[in-house]
Amino acid sequence: MRVAFIVEYDGTDYAGWQIQKNDITVQEKIEQALLTLGKGHITVFGAGRTDSGVHAKGQCGHFDIESNIPAEKFAFILNSCLPRDIRVKKSWEAEGDFHCRFSAKGKRYIYRIVNAPHASALMNRFTMHVPEKLDVDLMRVAAEEIKGTHDFAAFCAAGSSVKTTVRTVSRLDVEKENDIISIIVEGNGFLYNMVRIIAGTLIEVGKGKKTPRQVKEIVEGKVRKEAGMTADAKGLTMDEVFY
Repeated sequence: MRVAFIVEYDGTDYAGWQIQKNDITVQEKIEQALLTLGKGHITVFGAGRTDSGVHAKGQCGHFDIESNIPAEKFAFILNSCLPRDIRVKKSWEAEGDFHCRFSAKGKRYIYRIVNAPHASALMNRFTMHVPEKLDVDLMRVAAEEIKGTHDFAAFCAAGSSVKTTVRTVSRLDVEKENDIISIIVEGNGFLYNMVRIIAGTLIEVGKGKKTPRQVKEIVEGKVRKEAGMTADAKGLTMDEVFY
């Protein structure tokens, strides 16, 4: 049967989702947990390849297994073997043609910033600290220039190999609650480091280093070096995958 699951993880101590030769990853930890079932190696697939240090609240995955165990029980089995910073929130039996990555219609990411003179001890692992006061209203105006269907080449890390850099950002909101600024991004797909570059660009707008008009020109110009910095990985969380 095909077992699908939702997994939450603190990505601080992991080199991202995807298995790598010399680093510890989330996929590796889940596959190691499945080894305890005595079925041999079982490959686990993920909806997105979160980068080193990036977190997930709603990463979706799946694996195929021959077993009489009810699919919903795999969440409990995996959590009994996984480290505490990785938790499977639920598991279920999916249709045979379901694929956590290719069946996805879109994703939501949230980038969080502590905008205060001093960083937060409790939120430090999950936020980027920006001590300069950010103009949230200007960031919202600039966000409107990014939202929509565009060639996002300016917001793609160098060296990325994709067939097209055209993507649709259906939602890009900038919200503020006390000292926490949240940049909420939804779209049908994302380029390598795209959300972190969007966040970095909006932060520069908030600091007054870029204007909303310049952001519009950056989108149209499609040149990476014109966009903002790649914001810290620890501020990014994959919030939900849509099917």
